[in-house]
Amino acid sequence: MIGIIPAAGIGQRMGAEIPKQYLQCCGKTILDHSIFALLQDPRVKRVWVAVQGDDQWWPESHFANDSRVEATLGGATRAQSVLAALQAAKASGVTATTLAVVHDAARPALAREVLARLLDVAERTPESGALLALPVRDTVNQAVTSAAQGSLPVSEQTLEREKLWLAQTPQVFQLGQLIRALEAGLAANSALTDESSAMERCGQQPLLVVGSRQAMKVTDPEDLALVEYYLKQLNRSSL
Repeated sequence: MIGIIPAAGIGQRMGAEIPKQYLQCCGKTILDHSIFALLQDPRVKRVWVAVQGDDQWWPESHFANDSRVEATLGGATRAQSVLAALQAAKASGVTATTLAVVHDAARPALAREVLARLLDVAERTPESGALLALPVRDTVNQAVTSAAQGSLPVSEQTLEREKLWLAQTPQVFQLGQLIRALEAGLAANSALTDESSAMERCGQQPLLVVGSRQAMKVTDPEDLALVEYYLKQLNRSSL
């Protein structure tokens, strides 16, 4: 297995002076914690990290000189960055049937046992693929904009939450299949929100593996305190 981490984004919603993946949590950057999260399972042999061409922070990474980790040039979108990292792995000799474990740069508190649970399922069903996800527990409303309400959103209908899951990462697919799915989706200008959406577009039905609230994605400033709490619970004060 190999790891893929798209880390070329700037995290606009965070409103920080530097990309959010380089913000500090428990003494290390969010990105370093996310890389460590993949490497804590010995089945993940190498990790490719897709970064911006002008990334001035990566050289200071805890893993910048680690032989298991390689930085490669990312793209303007998540899908482009993941594809670039997959192609770099393929160029280095990684075979098409190798499982690629794609993880968000801003999900640092992925627990070892949760990752192991996902990789176990992915190994049993390599051609289907698998991803971490959480069943929705709250009521979910589908909204539309109402001119009568001053363009405010109004609830059009309440969705059946029993059928809804919140996708997380990692998401695991065979390298060759995922490259083809991303290339096809990008060529068609499809909205590829994650790897699962690219595979589903090609007719794939990935397995959903119950994830964890700890594996949250850092998006807004208020997320930092919570993810730091989770990292301390995982004893990640130092890598």
